[in-house]
Amino acid sequence: MKHHNIILTKTGKSLKGTVHLTGSKSECNRALIIEALSHGKVKVENISDAADTVTLASILRSEARGQRLAGAAAYDTNSEIEIPKSEINIGPAGTAMRFLTAYFTLQDEEVILTGSERMKQRPIGVLVDALRQLGAQIEYVENDGFPPIKLKGSLVQLSNKVSIKGSISSQYITALLLIAARLPFGLELHIEGDLTSRPYVEMTLAMLQSAGIQHTWNGNVISITQQDFKETSLHVEPDWSAASYWYAIAALSDEAELFLPGLTQYSLQGDSVITEIMANFGITSQFKDGGVYLLKEPKPLGRKIFDLKECPDLAQTVIVVCAALGHEATFTGLETLKIKETDRIKALQNELAKMGVKLTEKGLVYKLDCSEKFIPEKMFIHTYEDHRMAMAFAPLALVIPELEIEDEKVVEKSYPAFWTDLEKAGFEAKVQ
Repeated sequence: MKHHNIILTKTGKSLKGTVHLTGSKSECNRALIIEALSHGKVKVENISDAADTVTLASILRSEARGQRLAGAAAYDTNSEIEIPKSEINIGPAGTAMRFLTAYFTLQDEEVILTGSERMKQRPIGVLVDALRQLGAQIEYVENDGFPPIKLKGSLVQLSNKVSIKGSISSQYITALLLIAARLPFGLELHIEGDLTSRPYVEMTLAMLQSAGIQHTWNGNVISITQQDFKETSLHVEPDWSAASYWYAIAALSDEAELFLPGLTQYSLQGDSVITEIMANFGITSQFKDGGVYLLKEPKPLGRKIFDLKECPDLAQTVIVVCAALGHEATFTGLETLKIKETDRIKALQNELAKMGVKLTEKGLVYKLDCSEKFIPEKMFIHTYEDHRMAMAFAPLALVIPELEIEDEKVVEKSYPAFWTDLEKAGFEAKVQ
């Protein structure tokens, strides 16, 4: 299928207006699994229209209706090779792959979970090993440690204790916590070492608690006993990850006054820390009238070190802003970026080089070198099938006269209305 690029231009560097953001993908994906595990006791409000969430919701609702998603026949009569009763292709939806891997260990059926070619390169072995310790029957279909995987379901629990490294993706930990209350003996999860993306784990536990699932967290051990969900509704807040791109746009503007309805000061979402990060770039956040007002104020850049361990999805956004402003900052906490939709470190290095900026790596520390930075008249951005590459680089249209971004539809993964919202804010977005 042919992909169309999009060309962004912006006359002037002033912004004013209101942007209505979709529901948080992170919150919504957790809420949908909770809804499915509660057997209807929990309802989800303000469901995100992000493609990943639409995919997950479709799969779970099909399961709830008892529908097979593929492979209606048990055998191929021509080859006499067994066909799986249900093969589920989640495409590029990484969260869905992790959460469904845990979810289907509790279902009374056999499924194969597969995805896009990039998904088959994203590791899942840590989660599979943990689930096997609990008693899950999971096999690798192609390559050990990677999707596709075959799950037999109807887990017979062998143990309630699992150890998992805190430095890996928090989605593995969340996947285990989401199913914990449905396990016959509950779960005692031991986290080894420092916990990466802690706010995402806290979000999971807070949402479970809202649905009636209690937990204890003592030191490095999170415990959840077997217990029932309560009847309730989970309201999904607008997406702070999506809001981060508007903070970046404001940071690269001369004047900006934007209102983002629905966002709250005390959010479950770890990416709400963007308010503190962007304060370094002169963006103030005022919470009132049921949302947040962004206001650009003149401020000299001072902060030189950004630790993004607890908010790695903000890394591309913050790094691009620093590069555009020629701010030679240092970044830590980027360990998980290489196993995302693409190798985000390499992708950033490739694209920043087009404006003379280097992102150097030394151990776990990354530094921006802007000594040879220049502003080209035109710049083409490869997105590497990564929605965040497109949206993190889009604010450069404020400093580069003509910015062409590969594959306009890549943003549908998390923020389908992104280009439309940019146009409403005064950008010109032409599909090429």
